[in-house]
Amino acid sequence: MNNRNHKSGRKPGGDGVLHIAIADDEEEFRRRIGVFLEKYLASKKIEYNVELFDSGNGIVQQGSAIRKFDIFFLDIDMKDVNGIETAKAIRKFSENAYIVFVTAYIDYSIEGYKVNAIRYVLKDSDNLEDSLTECMEAILKKMAVREPVLQLLFNEGIKEVPINQILYVESTLHKLTFHLIDHSDVLTMYQTLNTIERELAGYHTFLRVHQSFLVNIRHIKTVNHYIVYLDNGEEMMVPKVRYGDVKKAFIKYKGDV
Repeated sequence: MNNRNHKSGRKPGGDGVLHIAIADDEEEFRRRIGVFLEKYLASKKIEYNVELFDSGNGIVQQGSAIRKFDIFFLDIDMKDVNGIETAKAIRKFSENAYIVFVTAYIDYSIEGYKVNAIRYVLKDSDNLEDSLTECMEAILKKMAVREPVLQLLFNEGIKEVPINQILYVESTLHKLTFHLIDHSDVLTMYQTLNTIERELAGYHTFLRVHQSFLVNIRHIKTVNHYIVYLDNGEEMMVPKVRYGDVKKAFIKYKGDV
């Protein structure tokens, strides 16, 4: 079930599409959640893509491609890899995705906190749609708050890019390349990194780690021994002259989060 609907002003993913994964080994609930989401998102005029998995292992095997998903609906009690273990695997690649546990009974609340689950939805035939509606309203509200969108004129045209989808901006001979989480587009412009750094300063999330790199601090996993480690596995050397400031900025950001 891979469906897309009309575009809207809300741009949840880097490609303007809300990507959702549903993992449940019970076909009935997998289908019901999928059908509900299609109707709900169509009514909101949000462009979407829903993918169905009949096991947690199906998601785990996605590896780094897990990052493309914005929301996961996970049955807790799956046979091969349960929902909790699936969520732990998701968190290895994505700290910001929303995880919703779908369960016949609330019995894993402590484990849910460990993976920062946003909701538990009970498999209650009478109240399932109401619970899913409340859940999606809460998620979309959080997305609207945390996802400011940057609109810029690129060589490829005017594009809207959610700030959180930008990994870093790279400068090569006055040509800037915007590296995005899902690699959906190659966005470039002819501009200096100093200029774009000033334009992005108001978001308080971009850090100049090198003469040629402006990094989204949200995607820095750690800073150690003159190296910045990004959450997608990339590494960047930090010159000695910048290292102290970069380290302090990262520590301050982690303390503020």
